[in-house]
Amino acid sequence: MTPEAERALVDRLRAGEHAALDEVYETYRARLYAFLVRLSRSRQVADDLADELWLRVVAHAGRLRPDTRLVSWLFAVARNLYLNYSRSRACDESHELAMIAVWPCSPREPSPFEALAANELQHRIEQAIASLPGRYREALLLVAVEGFSHAEAAAICEVTPEALRQRVSRARAMLSREIDRAGEARAAAWREARA
Repeated sequence: MTPEAERALVDRLRAGEHAALDEVYETYRARLYAFLVRLSRSRQVADDLADELWLRVVAHAGRLRPDTRLVSWLFAVARNLYLNYSRSRACDESHELAMIAVWPCSPREPSPFEALAANELQHRIEQAIASLPGRYREALLLVAVEGFSHAEAAAICEVTPEALRQRVSRARAMLSREIDRAGEARAAAWREARA
């Protein structure tokens, strides 16, 4: 969405236009839900948080400032809802839950071997992202998956851009180590099973 279109949409939201709320919902619903699923590692939690997110959008749309960056505001609201949920429930970050795909499928039909290899790598990536501590996971998701600039993601996370760059850098290093470790463990198990 262009900056001009975003400003016009914010103006329509501020004016209480119902069609503007529908447009925001249709435009950002899937991205915000995917972010909440990846952040919370639970579709059930993401469903609840997404419902609360849209209730807050409706309740606060009229109070937006004219210069509000809508997408950044929406992701900040989503992040804050997740943080509040985590604090109130004292979530245990060590549980394993089913993850959604992080990377889109290729346009051509892969061979069975390519599909198996891609599925294995995707699974290792998803598991590695899920194992990251929350502040590193959210930074990586905002920058690498959602495409926010470091400055935009820093504003969403309420940290300095330099702090966010460090979080993303550390998250990528942790992710790389975890993927390598998981791959080595699976290869060793496979070799042992063949012996």
